[in-house]
Order: sequence, then C-alpha cells, then structure tokens
Amino acid sequence: MRVISLLPAATEIVAALGALGRLVGVTHECDYPPEVRGLPRVTRSRLDPGLSSGEIDAALAAAKREGTATVDVDVELVGRLRPDVIIGQAICDVCAVSQEQLADIVSSLRITPWVVTLHAHTLVEVFVDMRKVGEAMELRDEADEVIAGLSYRLRRVRKAVGAPHAAPLQRPRVLVLEWLDPPYVAGHWVPELIETAGGEDVAGVPGARSVTRSWRELSALAPDLVVVALCGFDVERARRELALITDRDARALLDRRVEFLDGNAYTSRPGPRLVDAAEILARLIQR
Repeated sequence: MRVISLLPAATEIVAALGALGRLVGVTHECDYPPEVRGLPRVTRSRLDPGLSSGEIDAALAAAKREGTATVDVDVELVGRLRPDVIIGQAICDVCAVSQEQLADIVSSLRITPWVVTLHAHTLVEVFVDMRKVGEAMELRDEADEVIAGLSYRLRRVRKAVGAPHAAPLQRPRVLVLEWLDPPYVAGHWVPELIETAGGEDVAGVPGARSVTRSWRELSALAPDLVVVALCGFDVERARRELALITDRDARALLDRRVEFLDGNAYTSRPGPRLVDAAEILARLIQR
C-alpha cells in the first residue's frame, strides 16, 4: 500500500501505526519522525519563511480574502507516486492543503485513491481520525492499540495532577497563546490539554477554533501562567517573536510567569504528540 500524507499530523499517525514504510510522499512541513525527512515532498509554501508573525498573518488574511492557496501541490509528482491512500485535512483552509485542492488532485489521477480527511477539533476526534487512518491502511488493530496506549497516558496525567477532581478555584489559571501578532488564544484540543494537565484555561474554549483577542482583554484575565506555544514555530522562533512585541498591555501580561512550548511539535498537530503536550504542560503548570 502506497500512502501520501498532506498533513504533518497524518504523517505522525502513520508512524505511530508502525507503517512508515508505506509512506511515499509527505508535505514540506513533515519533519517527524526524522525518518520521513528523506521522503519526496509533494507540497511547498508560497510564504517567505523569513516573514514576521504580523506579516504572515497579513499574507494569510489576504489569501483567504482572495480565495488563493498559500500551499502549492506538485500534482505531477503525486501522480508519479501512485498513491493508494491520500490523507488530507479539513481543519485549516489557508495554511494547509485545502479540501478543494485535494479534490482537484484526486480528479487528476488515473486511479482514484482512498481519501482520508482529518478534521478533529477535540481529543476524542483526534482518536476518531486515528481510527479512520488505521481503517484505510488496514491497520485497525494497530490503531486501537495506539489509541489505548495514548488514552492510558492521559489518564496517568490526570491522576498525577488530581484532575478533574480539583475544584476550578484551586487550579492554576493558564493562558495559551497560539500566535502573537495579532495575539491568538489557542483553541481546538488545547483547552482539554490544559484541563488534563491540572490547569484552568482562562480564554480557550474546548473544541472551538482559535480566536484573536486584544492584549488588553488578555491582560485583564490575570492568568497565573502564560504558555507561548506558537503554531508552526519552535521555541527559539517563539522567543524571537515575543521579543518583538512592544504593546503596553502585552508587556503587562508577559511580566507574569511565561513558559514556552514547541507549538510546532506538540500543540499544533492533531496527532499522537498531543499526549506528549499534556505531559509537558502538567510539568509546567505544577512547577
């Protein structure tokens, strides 16, 4: 079976199922596990990686207004790779291969592959997507085993921190920033991760999309801990982006306790490493 992944999280799911050998193509962003870095890249970004957070946000907003893609797909290469399965997504319409792009790719192929679309917004839905991938790859038992193992680890985190039995007033108040210019509060599965790790998310809504809030609003929330986990950026890049923020309300907020988490690796991808994120967040929150 030949599989093309159009999402880093999908690549990590395939790896967790023990099926890396079936991957024949991945995106330009797929970097984990390290073995996938040598696979053919079927996408490339139209955005200059040197752009700042504000410039990237402006470019994405313009692309959305104009209905243009920010990711190019090498359709000819996809055809040559002859996939039996293509794994896409319906979570982000702008910064990843969209459903419309995927439909165009499939219509151009001589043999129609099995298309798996990931669209999780909660931890339970992430596990549902894992099962979908397992089914498409005829690895149902393996998927069930992976999910059982991840679920066990989440239960261990909850038990270690006393969640969900601790009263909300006893939990550290946590704000997770997914972007800095403009400031975005992390949504989707992140509020669940915070609750699992023993904190109270003061701004995010479980299962809801990430939203932008003003620095003044965020500062007024008076969190005990601010976690900077930027979408698509590692810790080093996040530190550089944070140093560029000069807003007075932002600085008042960031004078509180701030911790960094590799958002690109742990919180932005709806895959197995969300459980790693819960374990890391538990250590940060309880520190």
